[in-house]
Order: sequence, then C-alpha cells, then structure tokens
Amino acid sequence: QVQLVESGGGLVQAGGSLRLSCAASGSISSINVMGWYRQAPGKQRELVALIRSSGNTNYADSVKGRFTISRDNAKNTVYLQMNSLNAEDTAVYYCWLSLVGSTNWGQGTQVTVSS
Repeated sequence: QVQLVESGGGLVQAGGSLRLSCAASGSISSINVMGWYRQAPGKQRELVALIRSSGNTNYADSVKGRFTISRDNAKNTVYLQMNSLNAEDTAVYYCWLSLVGSTNWGQGTQVTVSS
C-alpha cells in the first residue's frame, strides 16, 4: 500500500511563492512518475507538472516558467516550487504517483492566492 503525504499549501499574496512537498511511503518501485494536479472550484482536475524517475519533466503551459518540479529519489519525495503566483493558481493541489499497475493520490492541499 502506498501513502502520499503533502505539505506546504496555504494563503499567499499575488506575486508570492510557495513550495509544496509530497512524501511517498510504502511499496514503491524505483521506476515511477510523480507529479502534481490541481482542481479549482467548478473546474476539472488538471495536470500541473510531472517528473519521471529519470528526471524528465512536463509542465502545463499555464505554469511554465513559474513553477519548478523536482524530486529526491532517496526520500521518495517530490517538490513543487511555485513562483509568481496569481489568482488563477488558487486550487486544491494533489500529489500523484504512478507505478506499474497503480495510480496513487494524496489527500490534497489548499493553495489560495489573494489579489
């Protein structure tokens, strides 16, 4: 069984920064993909960024140049550094871990950007 524990959400002013962390525990293959999704009120959940165990990354167009995803494979932890935040970034952010045969989600952490 896999558990994902997120931290780092909160309230920030527009233009500010936040760093999200997600620690995975349990039976985790060294070959996996970790990432972040977000869901704003009344909207579908969308991919924000992902990072493969190789280090390759993908970003949503809306966050390119502002957000940076990274990971510490030894700690099974993924990070999301969010800079230049704006009101459109307000959402619940979910950590995501994809393994062969399973997809796992964190409980979500609220990010609120005040204008």
